[in-house]
Amino acid sequence: MPVSPADFAKLSFAENLSPAGVERLAAIASERAYPAGTVVFREGRQNEDLMFICSGGIALDMRVPRRGEVRIQSLGPGDLLAWSALLGQRKMTATATALEATRVFAIPASAFQQLCQADPELGYQLMHAAARALANRLVCTRLQLLDLFAETMPAKST
Repeated sequence: MPVSPADFAKLSFAENLSPAGVERLAAIASERAYPAGTVVFREGRQNEDLMFICSGGIALDMRVPRRGEVRIQSLGPGDLLAWSALLGQRKMTATATALEATRVFAIPASAFQQLCQADPELGYQLMHAAARALANRLVCTRLQLLDLFAETMPAKST
């Protein structure tokens, strides 16, 4: 299903993009819907699309040795999903599962990269927005790691 520029402009990812940039992104995006419990992609498997969550929520889980599947983060509207595809790394680093009925805008990573190369100014804006999203993801992941290590560290004895 095609994406309207007005709908794409509502995403936090697009907040600093020009109207023309939003229009160009929307032109290469498609809308997808995932019912609650649907696996959007699996850790270690190939994925060719960059995604932006429009509504709903996605859980990201990773396999951790001796612990099994561990939830590392939950994402919501406006969040970037499957960013590995953006960097040309098509193997996913986590399993993504819809927590509730979820809508995403999907963009083929190759089309996103071509857009960046064809219009360097827009490409800079897009990569800057992606860097902001990834910086936020890094902070959240660090907080999750603190929780993970807190559960496995022995209590200090006095």
